[in-house]
Amino acid sequence: MKKTSHYRWLVIVIFFVFMLLHQADKLLIGPMTSKIMDDFGISMTQMGAVSTGALLVGAIFFPLWGFLYDRFARSKLLALASFLWGATTMLNARARTYATFLWTRSSTGIDDSSYPGLYSLVSDYFGPQLRGKIYGILQLTGPLGYMIGMVLGLFLSGALGWRGVFYLTGSLGIFLSVVIFFGVKEMPRGKGEPELENLEKIGQFNFSWKTAVDLLKKPSLILLFAQGFFGVFPWNAITYWFFTYLEKERYYSQDAIFSTMIVAVLVLAAGYPIGGALGDYFFKRNMRGRLIVSTIGVFVGAVLLAITFSIPLEKQLLFTISLCFTALFIPLAAPNVLATIFDITLPEVRSTAQAVSSFFESAGAALAPLMVGVIADQSSLKNAFLIICLSTWALCAFLFIFTAYLAPRDMQILRQQMRLRAQQMQNPSENEIR
Repeated sequence: MKKTSHYRWLVIVIFFVFMLLHQADKLLIGPMTSKIMDDFGISMTQMGAVSTGALLVGAIFFPLWGFLYDRFARSKLLALASFLWGATTMLNARARTYATFLWTRSSTGIDDSSYPGLYSLVSDYFGPQLRGKIYGILQLTGPLGYMIGMVLGLFLSGALGWRGVFYLTGSLGIFLSVVIFFGVKEMPRGKGEPELENLEKIGQFNFSWKTAVDLLKKPSLILLFAQGFFGVFPWNAITYWFFTYLEKERYYSQDAIFSTMIVAVLVLAAGYPIGGALGDYFFKRNMRGRLIVSTIGVFVGAVLLAITFSIPLEKQLLFTISLCFTALFIPLAAPNVLATIFDITLPEVRSTAQAVSSFFESAGAALAPLMVGVIADQSSLKNAFLIICLSTWALCAFLFIFTAYLAPRDMQILRQQMRLRAQQMQNPSENEIR
């Protein structure tokens, strides 16, 4: 048991490195946006379409990845996803026309939808009481990857060019595919559940269409899907356009952009494990704990964002301070939404459940970069951020409140199902495990 306990942390380290470098590759296009636009001679609307294309492809592939993860070995499929990341990024670096760049960048969305299996596998290494913290740690890779992408995009691209940076990150993806293939072991589905973790043998829980369809009968899950559609609008809008906003509308130098963003991203990164830890803490005391933390996060984040954008251009220090306070609250919901999805779904359909959730997220988020570009061409990036972020966060807070009201019933149903399975495994002759 002790050896297994140590090994599961090695798996987390491997997954953390994979996600960190993958996020850096995915997000470094933000700080290199101006260079790419100048290279191809394109407008903000056309550049927005590039990011939207990758998000749309990712959305399309989410259901397929979810289905495959629940049917086959998740660790091997993650190795395949890492290989696809490297290969498609290298193809993108070779593009010589805008049309080719658009299509090859869109193809990078195939592996962007590969995380459901990773989170599902983690749920079998760690029980419900720790998942919020673990997911918060793994989701640190979003802002930290963004920071690495910022460094690569702002500095290394000067020496290598944006194509050289893509070749570098693509080669890392192929290397990590080998590490994951040989270094990560599959875990029996459901092993992390409290009712099953101490059993020596766990029955095989197989994916079934009936169990998958039953996901749509869980009211709290439906509300989380709806929240996911709107909830990632702000993150994608800010991710792809905030560097350009600082450069074009606040007239920041490259050094000022770097110093502002490095602090804000570090604070943003801290918000993920803080959100996960707070969610775990309150979840132990009340089943609605994770969703209460999520509601507070999006509400306060929206208020602070409006204050931040109202600060005059000349007050850079005040803008940075306000931006950091905003960044702390923005990610509080992310690890808690993921943990809540697994709190109400059976182990054999968790990849599918998260894939469906991510499908809705990507379907909504795919519109964000393009919408920002369109609004910015007609008005300004500041107005685009305010319109998109404030409206969607207000709606998310409303959806979280209703989810918090309904979720305990679905959580109790899952615990009853797990207890029944544990009893059946201890007395296999009495009933067939379902």
